[in-house]
Amino acid sequence: MTVSSDDEQLLAALAALDAPGWLFTVAATWGASPRPPGSLLLIDGRGRETGSVSGGCVEADLLARVRAGEFAGDGPRLISYGVDADDARRFGLPCGGRLDLIVERIDDPAPWRIVRERVAARGLIERRFCLDTGEASLHPNPPPATDSFRFEQRTAARLFGPRLQLVIIGAVHITGFLAPIARSLGYRVIVCDPRQERLAAVAGEAVDTDSRMPDDCVRDLADDPRSAVVALTHDPKLDDMALMEALTGRAFYVGALGSRRTQAARRERLAQLGLPGEAIVRLHGPVGLPIGGKTPAEIAVSIAADLVAARHRASER
Repeated sequence: MTVSSDDEQLLAALAALDAPGWLFTVAATWGASPRPPGSLLLIDGRGRETGSVSGGCVEADLLARVRAGEFAGDGPRLISYGVDADDARRFGLPCGGRLDLIVERIDDPAPWRIVRERVAARGLIERRFCLDTGEASLHPNPPPATDSFRFEQRTAARLFGPRLQLVIIGAVHITGFLAPIARSLGYRVIVCDPRQERLAAVAGEAVDTDSRMPDDCVRDLADDPRSAVVALTHDPKLDDMALMEALTGRAFYVGALGSRRTQAARRERLAQLGLPGEAIVRLHGPVGLPIGGKTPAEIAVSIAADLVAARHRASER
């Protein structure tokens, strides 16, 4: 069973609403907080929860307030938790922590179906919500530098995008360790290998498989800024053409297994194939963070750690 990302689960619940629900958005935090600004929680008309804005205690209190009708009849509002030490302890927030939440009632699921369809097509869309008027608007194709969440002058802007995706070139031993780690980080994992006997070995491991040539796979599936490509076969016939596609595309991370000597030879081959220098320097090779590990499991950990680091570097930029 493929694990869904938080946004996928939330959008599915919003699009399926058949009665009013309440959407809570983390607008701001002070001190340590379990969930960052932009985190979402939906409580539907049956009291079912999707998403999270805290570690559990805040969600329980919000559910009780919804059931008590505390938010009924009001327009959108801003509420706070952890305004003093006693409140922080009561709701499990760190000392000095504070959590501000936007509360809005969702009556019409139709706009959320638009958002869900856009994300399913691996597109980006920004939803802007005015706290004073309750008006919401959708903005497809936001600029590349758009922040994932902003709350300024009583207007919240939340970016929705496709699930993170990892295309692994090669059904090799490391793949068996890397795939579950990536899934736990919220990635959809696709293993691409034209060697049917190798691909059969990962079937049933909660990954998608693709038996096409790797360059075709990368071209069709990984040309967007929410995708990463990692080549693990050690076979230039499979790795190099896939890397050509990935390095000239929009994947946020492109890596390849191999020693420094192997990487130098690979970069020389890519240059001879006509790949420009600015594309070649995007290659993470040797792939992963240099944590000193040598076993397949340790290499998988280093690759996953580098994916996390790359995502955070991109967010900071």
